[in-house]
Amino acid sequence: MSTSSSSHARTVLEEGQEAPSAHEFAFTPQALLRSVFREDRLFIILAVFIGIFSGLAVVCFRFIIEWVRIYALGSGVVLSPLRMLLAPSLAGLVIAVLAIHVFPQSRGSGVNQTKAALYIFNGYISFRTAIGKFIMSSLAIGAGHSLGPEDPSLQIGAGLASAIGRRMHLSRDRMRLIGPIGAAAGLAAAFNAPISAVLFVIEEVIGRWTAGILGSVVLSAVSSVVVMRWFLGSESLFRIPPVEIRRPSELVAYCVLGIIGGFASVAFATGIGALRPRFRDLPRWTQYFQPAIAGLLIGCIAWLGAPQVMGAGYEYMDEAMHGHFTWQFLAILAGLKIVATLLSFVSGTPGGMFAPTLFIGAMLGAAVGGAEHTLLPHMHFSPGTYALVGMGVLFAGFLRAPMTSVFMVLEVSGNYSIIVPVLVANTFAYLIARTLQPTSVFDELTRQDGLELPSMEEQREENILRVEDAMQSPKGWWLESDKLVEDAARLVADGEKSEVLVHLRDHGWCALTKAEIDDLMATGDGLDTLAEVAHDKHIPYLHPDHSLDMALRYVDRWPLVPVVNRANMRKLEGVISERDVLNRYRDFEGV
Repeated sequence: MSTSSSSHARTVLEEGQEAPSAHEFAFTPQALLRSVFREDRLFIILAVFIGIFSGLAVVCFRFIIEWVRIYALGSGVVLSPLRMLLAPSLAGLVIAVLAIHVFPQSRGSGVNQTKAALYIFNGYISFRTAIGKFIMSSLAIGAGHSLGPEDPSLQIGAGLASAIGRRMHLSRDRMRLIGPIGAAAGLAAAFNAPISAVLFVIEEVIGRWTAGILGSVVLSAVSSVVVMRWFLGSESLFRIPPVEIRRPSELVAYCVLGIIGGFASVAFATGIGALRPRFRDLPRWTQYFQPAIAGLLIGCIAWLGAPQVMGAGYEYMDEAMHGHFTWQFLAILAGLKIVATLLSFVSGTPGGMFAPTLFIGAMLGAAVGGAEHTLLPHMHFSPGTYALVGMGVLFAGFLRAPMTSVFMVLEVSGNYSIIVPVLVANTFAYLIARTLQPTSVFDELTRQDGLELPSMEEQREENILRVEDAMQSPKGWWLESDKLVEDAARLVADGEKSEVLVHLRDHGWCALTKAEIDDLMATGDGLDTLAEVAHDKHIPYLHPDHSLDMALRYVDRWPLVPVVNRANMRKLEGVISERDVLNRYRDFEGV
C-alpha cells in the first residue's frame, strides 16, 4: 500500500466511517480467554470492566471540568465581569480550532454518534473521538458554555467500550452492542443514576432488549456508579427538600405545569432544529468564530445579571428547589437558559443537553409553582416538588424519553410519593410535544447530519399488523380427522381450494394438498379416514395476535396455516396464506 493510501485509511478510521476488520491469531491472550469462556460469558465480564473504566473516565472528566471552571472563571462566589466575558469566548476560539483540525467527529452531544455506531459502523467509535469529546467538552462546560457533561460522558463510555471490544476481537453482533453498554456506564456515572441510565440507553439508543442485553447494560451501569461513588461520594446531585402532596386537587397545578412545559419543550427543540442548519450553512471561515461569539453572548447574559445560565448549573437547580429565587426570576432564568443553550449548541460547541434540559425544567417548575401559590395562597407550595416535577416534564417533552423521565425524578428524589404528579405532568408534556412536533430533537439532528437512523419514538408509534388483520374465515377450509378422504375431495372439487386442513384430536394440525387428495382417490383410498393418511403431515399454527412478520416465517413453506384460539386450541379462528399476508401489507402501504 502506498503512503498516501495508508494515510487515507487511517483518516477514514479516525473519523469513524469504517470499522476495522478483526484478525484472529493462533495464540493471543484474547484467544486464551475465548478458550476458557464462551463469548456470551466473556461479554458479561467485559461489561463490568467497561463500567469500571467508564466510571474512572467520568470521575476524571468531572475533575477536569471543575479545574477548568476554577481556572477560567475563578473560585469566588461572585464571578468577575471580565472573566465572564472572556472565558467562554476564548474557550470558544480554542474549541473551534480543535473541532475543525484535530477532532472533527467530536462535535454534538454524543447520543446520535453512539446510535450511529450501533446501526451504521458496526460498533466502531474512534478512540480519538472519545478523547476529543473529553477535552473539548471539559473546556466548554468549565469555561461557562451552557452545556452539560452527561451526553459527552455517554459517548466517552461508548468510545472506551468500543476500544475494548476491538482489542478483544469480539464478533460483529457483540461489537454493535458494546457501545450502548459503555454509554449506559458513562451516563450512569455522570448522573449518579444507574436506573435512569439503563432505561435511557434501552429506550432511545438500542430500542430493544433481551435478558443478555439488559444484564450487560445493568452490570456496566452499576459498576460505573460504584467507582464514581468511591471517589466522589454517594450524595445525589441535589439536596432534595421534603417532598409531599397534601391534597389531590394539587394535581391540577401539575397538569398546568405539564402543559406549559410541553410548549417550552417545543420552543426549545424548534429553535435547535431551525438554527443549527443555518449556522452550518454559513461560510466555513465563520466556524472559527461561532463558538467564540456564542461564548461572548453567554458572557453578556451573565454580566447583565444571570450568571446562573453558565455551565451545567447544578448548584442553581439546588437553590431553586429550596426557594432561593422569586418565581419571576425563575421564569426569566428558564427563558435565558434556552437562549444560552441554543447559542452554545448550534455553534458546534461539544457538550450535552441533559443538564440544560433539567435546569430549564427545574426553573420553570419552581416558577409555575410560585406563580400558582401567589394566585392561590391557600394552595400548598413546595418549590422542591415543583422543581423536580419540572425536570421530568422537560425531559419527557424535549428529549422524548417518557419512561426515563419518570424514573429519573424518582431516582433523584428517592421519594415514591412524587410518582403521581410526575406521571400526570410528564404525560401532558409528552403528548403536547409529540402533537406539535412529531419529529424528536435527536431524530431531527440525525437527519440534518445526513444519516437515517431508526427512530425509537416512531417505532413505538407504529401500528403493528397482526394475523387477525389478514386471516380468512375458517369455514370450508378444514375437517376433523375422523372424516373420509372423499369428504376432503368434495371440498377441493370446485378448484378454489388447493389444500385442506385436518384437525387431529391429539396431535395438532395436518394438511393435505389437492394433488395428494386426488392421488388417494385414484388409488381407491377415498374411504380411508383423514387420520390414517394425514398423520405424518404436521404443520405449525399461529394465534390471532401474532404479528404478520411471524406469519411470513410459515406461509412460504406451508400454503395454508391454521390460526387457533389461545384458550381453546381446538377452536379454529381462521386460516392464513401467503397471498393473504401480502395483500394485507399491500393494503396497509396504500393507506
